[in-house]
Amino acid sequence: MKRLYRSLALCAMALAGCASAPGGPATGVAELSLLVPNGDHQIPIAITMPTGGADVPAVVMLHGTGSNKDEAGNGYLMLAPRMAAAGIAAVRVDFPGSGESTASYEIYSNSEAVSDAEAVAAFIADLDGIDGKRVGVMGWSQGGTDALLAAGSSRTWKSVLTWAGALVIGDMADEAMRAEAAEQGYTWMKFEWREPLKLGKKWIDEADSMDVLSYAAKIKAPICSVHGTLDDTVPFADSEKVQSVARNKKSRLVAIEGADHTFCVFTGDLTLFDQLAGETVAWFVETL
Repeated sequence: MKRLYRSLALCAMALAGCASAPGGPATGVAELSLLVPNGDHQIPIAITMPTGGADVPAVVMLHGTGSNKDEAGNGYLMLAPRMAAAGIAAVRVDFPGSGESTASYEIYSNSEAVSDAEAVAAFIADLDGIDGKRVGVMGWSQGGTDALLAAGSSRTWKSVLTWAGALVIGDMADEAMRAEAAEQGYTWMKFEWREPLKLGKKWIDEADSMDVLSYAAKIKAPICSVHGTLDDTVPFADSEKVQSVARNKKSRLVAIEGADHTFCVFTGDLTLFDQLAGETVAWFVETL
């Protein structure tokens, strides 16, 4: 299967001005934009990866509610080249109805997110330059919820990291939204920064019924929970609870002092984000 994607990787290396040196150190960075099939829809992904050396590990990056593969304040977009510089492929993902996805947001739910993450992991395992046996997963906010559910559902993931991973997301749907979804199968989730999202009843049902902490307790891979101490969106205690059930001895809680839910990326001062990115890269270098 890897041969099917060899031309894509070589083309990307040429565009990046890279020279191939199989088995040696990386000599450049490739940027790939691809579509991953999963059932009745396609998943847009963007890969930032070192090229010209041995196969590298990869991290599938899951975004939060109302966001996309670049994430809030371009947090994932800024992180990706730092990952590549450390010898790790950063794989950013658009969930249904988000970013470049042409699917309806109505099909998005916890189980759909897990399915998409698994489809992406299987797809990138067949790409030249990626070691399919060393794949990690990370997520921000609800993306962290999805990362914990994915890692608790299979042994695909060798390392897990969350940025303010949420254990409870059902409270995003109020009683009016629930009543509307019960009547017509969907409702609308409204935001200050973007157009409303068509939220399916399945999203609400799964948010209410899936015990995220029980999934975290099943994870054998090491889990790193990174959380801002001033986060007023997802309680810091959520990350503490995850660590209390973590099975792998390498697991750890990383507190970013003074950081809010978005790690202050919108303030213009990236000091705390730089700390966040450094902790993230170091974690995956250590565990993949």
